Amino acid sequence: MPDEVGGPDQLPPWLVPIRDGARAITGEQLSRFLPPPGGDARPGAVLMLFGEGPEGPDLLLTERAHDLRSHPGQLSFPGGSLDPTDDGPVAAALREAREETGLDPTGVEVLAALPQLWLPPSNFAVTPVLAWWRTESPVAVVDPREVRTIVRAPIEQLLNPAHRVTVVHPSRSYSSPGFLVGPEHDLVLWGFTAGLVNQLFDFVGLTRPWDRSRRVEVPEHMLAASEVDRIRREVEP
Repeated sequence: MPDEVGGPDQLPPWLVPIRDGARAITGEQLSRFLPPPGGDARPGAVLMLFGEGPEGPDLLLTERAHDLRSHPGQLSFPGGSLDPTDDGPVAAALREAREETGLDPTGVEVLAALPQLWLPPSNFAVTPVLAWWRTESPVAVVDPREVRTIVRAPIEQLLNPAHRVTVVHPSRSYSSPGFLVGPEHDLVLWGFTAGLVNQLFDFVGLTRPWDRSRRVEVPEHMLAASEVDRIRREVEP
């Protein structure tokens, strides 16, 4: 698929400001971590796919398998590294979404490619690709070794102040805006993905006032085994 964005301007009204915001926002407004000039960051892409789900407008997320060595159990957008055969980040985001969830890319209308952002720990330069799920297709876990479950997070749930928290890492001086999602509101969305959602919603004026002093620690199953061992050594007498 050509690495282009746009399409007919026939979107649901709620999505128009999000689309416009994604096209206008700068990298500096999204994150303080931008790819360093002349760096060797690996290119990647993620798909921010908005749809109309059973509970209204929503956003497609995946929960990573809990026994992965890297980022176990974390909620994230479908995505990954660019392959040599990918025609840019749009093609990569759609391919990864198909491989992870079974999504049919022909039903997806790409609306914007956001500025490239940098993930220092993994040295990824990630392009978020914002899209509209114009014609829905069934989605499910394709490989349980990689993905535990598929989550369609309602936008109303993400915006509800009752489901907003500040997520703190138990062994680092790190915190990020977070969201409690899922049917039981027991899945913690944090880190890069939560920061991206938070900053974009802030930029377009969707965010509602919420209690930033309400803090939740990163669940243990979302920590790599090496992190869990280090934390236990720090707290044991």
